[in-house]
This record gives sequence, structure tokens and C-alpha cells, in this order.
Amino acid sequence: MFASTADVLRSRATLHPGLPAITFNGDVRSYSDLDARSNQLANGLAAAGVRSGDRVAILDRNRLEHFEVMFGAAKLGATYLPINWRLAPDEVAYVLANSGASVVFVGAELTGLLAEVTTGPTVIDLDQDYADWLAAQPTADPAAEPGGAEIALQMYTSGTTGLPKGVLLSHASLCRAAALGAAWGMRKDTIALACMPLFHMSGTSWAFVCLFHGGHVVLLRDPEPARVLDAVANDRVSHALLVPAVLQMVLTHPDATATDFSSLQRLVYGGSPISPDLLARGLDVLGCDFMQLYGLTESTGLGTVLEPDDHARDSRLLRSVGKPATGVELRVVDPDTASDVATGAVGEVWLRSGSIMSGYWRDPEASDEVLVADGWLRTGDAGYLDEDGYLFLHDRVKDMVVSGGENVYPAEVERLLREHPAVADVAVIGVPDERWGETVKAVVVRAPGHDVDPTELIGFTRDRLAHYKCPTSVDFVDALPRNASGKVLKREVREPYWEGHGRRVN
Repeated sequence: MFASTADVLRSRATLHPGLPAITFNGDVRSYSDLDARSNQLANGLAAAGVRSGDRVAILDRNRLEHFEVMFGAAKLGATYLPINWRLAPDEVAYVLANSGASVVFVGAELTGLLAEVTTGPTVIDLDQDYADWLAAQPTADPAAEPGGAEIALQMYTSGTTGLPKGVLLSHASLCRAAALGAAWGMRKDTIALACMPLFHMSGTSWAFVCLFHGGHVVLLRDPEPARVLDAVANDRVSHALLVPAVLQMVLTHPDATATDFSSLQRLVYGGSPISPDLLARGLDVLGCDFMQLYGLTESTGLGTVLEPDDHARDSRLLRSVGKPATGVELRVVDPDTASDVATGAVGEVWLRSGSIMSGYWRDPEASDEVLVADGWLRTGDAGYLDEDGYLFLHDRVKDMVVSGGENVYPAEVERLLREHPAVADVAVIGVPDERWGETVKAVVVRAPGHDVDPTELIGFTRDRLAHYKCPTSVDFVDALPRNASGKVLKREVREPYWEGHGRRVN
């Protein structure tokens, strides 16, 4: 096991210096190149006054410099802090102020996001100043040796409720999670497509897993479908991670059926529910193994795995997120009593492993809410275990609808509605009701060419669900609000229906 993320790169650069580490827009960085440039970055940071324990931020879409910053910061014992470039200026200002970042690297097109930052970090423009600044630095490794418990990555949650929180992930957590990449087929000859945002766990962790095993990362600036198809065919990608929304865009692109997918060995998906139709089409078109991962930023993305064999063995399992990954313990508990619930009963999912976060930055109260006795992480997700130990997720515990004393988990209703051919996207929420406290509402995006009405969709659910779980109303919208990781912003969907109410549950 590597002692730190810095040692991962040092080791790979020693073992196979000439092999490609990252390709971006035709620019190839070998492991030796990446090692030397991250040394230069570390020395530049040191000259700017950055010390062990400081935060070093980067604000831009995917680009090679993210990895130079990540490994360069580690070589000083500093912490890499990728910032969500989709945030508003005041949100970026909050993240920088909350983190106390010493330096922020920013792409030229995003400098406007620093408009609300009046004091604080040194700003280095990645497109105007960076190349000359880096070239002026020595290439000697500063040779800091951060301990496993020191923080390698501070990644802010997407902030679906309240202000984002800084998740603290140690060097040991990242390396333990990455080691499991061998079970996912990651090797030295792996070519992994990294197109999800690097400010998100599905971007940074996926790329780091590949580099941990000495593979080759093909990095895209954005998950644009045509570029994904081109990379798979021309860069001979063997492994890719996509959220379902991106997978759908890729499969519906006009060039999808003509693309050569013969190099693709494994498609990993997660982050949001996948419809049976989308999964079936993906298996048919891509012709590779599919693997589902479930985890949280707070667990370094590590939780459960639905293996490729599970996709072919039993169609019922396609609604599952699989079994605990190697080294992960899982419980489903009553959130009020912290006692395990019976097999098949819904409760809160708890995880324990060596990859759980160290806590939330400067927020001990929030940390204590989710990190409980004996190292367990309360995920906030509701689900149940079947008799074979497969986990089936229902919803976020806080998104649960209580109607007439009955618990309704929106994800269960959404999963069913997605099976209707007229439903392209859906969010199920609770809305106020004088009699029942809350009732179930479906907010639906119609599929192109379909003109379904609410009565038909409500009837579709009543044939398949207990009636208290079925929507009592349906509204249609052009699109649902989603964050950068593809998750529906339920708070934004729910807000108009609760206007004038003192609380968001009844």
C-alpha cells in the first residue's frame, strides 16, 4: 500500500517513467513528465508561502493541470481542493473563505467567478500566467512525506440542502479505495476514460484509481457525447465511468451505432438511478461488461458493487446497487434506534470501511451527525437488504414522504414511472395536503413525441403500487433541475408547492 497520493506518482514514475499517464486534447503526459511538473508546482507553491496542511484550490473544467495541482500539493503535504465551476460567484467565495485556501488556480474563462472574492488566496491564471510560472520552478522533488491520516483531498458536497460542506479525505482513504480498482479490472494496460467533472468524486477518484494502477487516463474537458464516442473509438478506451444521464446522451447520439466499441471492456455507472430500458440498450450497443457502483463523497465513493455477472443473472437485481465492496461493512438500521432492521425492511444505510472521511472541515456538529460510534457513516440513504445480501435503495431519508402516517420513498415511485414510455425524466415529491399531511406528486418530463396526461400516469402506478404510494397529481415540466453530478435538486422541485408553509413536511 502506498503511504500517500504523492508516493503513488513517485512510484509509477520510477517503475515506468515513459508510459503515458494522461492524454488531454492530444497532449500526452508520461508518468515522468507528470512527476517532474508536479515537483515544479510544489516548489512554486512553497515559494508562494504554501505549507503543509494548507489548501490549494483549482477552479476550471477538466484539464491536465488538475493532476499537477493534486500531486504537487501532496508533495508539500498540502491539500488539493477542486472547486465546482458551476457555482455562483458568492458560492465560490464561500468555499474559498471556508477552506482558507492559500492559492487558487483558475481558468481564464472562469475568472469572473472570483468577483465576490475580495481577500484571501493568491490567484494564478491557468491560461495567462501558469506556463511561465511553472517553467521558472526547479524540478527537484521537495520530498515531503505526508502521513496516511493527513488530508489529501477536500471536496465540497454539491449542496442540495444548505451550504456545501468540505469533506475531508485522507491519503490513506484515497489509496485504500483506489487499491480496489484491481477488482474492477484496472491494470497497467488499462485505458480509462475520465470525462465526469473533476470537482466530483466520480471524476477525481476514477482517474486516480487508474493512475494508482499505472494505467493511462484519457481526459475530456466535458462529457460531450460526440467526444466520448471519439475517445472510445480512437484512443481504444478499455474502461469508462458515466452517470446514467450521460450514458443516455451517448447512446442516443447519431454516431453511436457506427462507433467501434470493441476495445471497451467495462462500463461503470452510478450516481443516480438507471432505467431498465437504458441499461438494456447500453448492454446491447456497447457490448461490454456493466458494473454499478454506489458510494458517497464521504466514503471516497466506496460502498457497494453490482458485478457484471449480476447484470446477466437475474433481472430483479438490476434494481439493486449490489453487495458491499471488498473491505466495506454495511448495515441497514432504524435511524431512530440505531438497531438493525429485519431483512426486507427499509432503514437507513450505514457504511464502515478504511475509506470513510475524516469529517467535515470546520463543522464538528455536522461531522458528529453522520460519523457515529465505532466508525460507522450514516449515509442518509434509505434502503433494504434482501435475503441474499443485495442492497436496494429507496431514497434519501430526508426525501421520504409521510402520507397519512405511511412512509413513501419517492425513488420507488420514480423507478416505476420511468418504465412508462412517455416519461423521459421524473421527480416524485411530497406536497401539502389538509387531510393526509402530504400527498405524492410526480413532476414529469415527457418523452419526445408523447402526449400523456396525468390520469394515465396515475393509473399506471395504481396497477403496480400500493395506492398510498401512488401520485395523486402530476405536473409536466420541460426539464428538472440537476446538480453537476446529475442528481435532481429535490429542494428546487419541491419549493414552489410549499411556498407559504412554515416547514417542508406536514
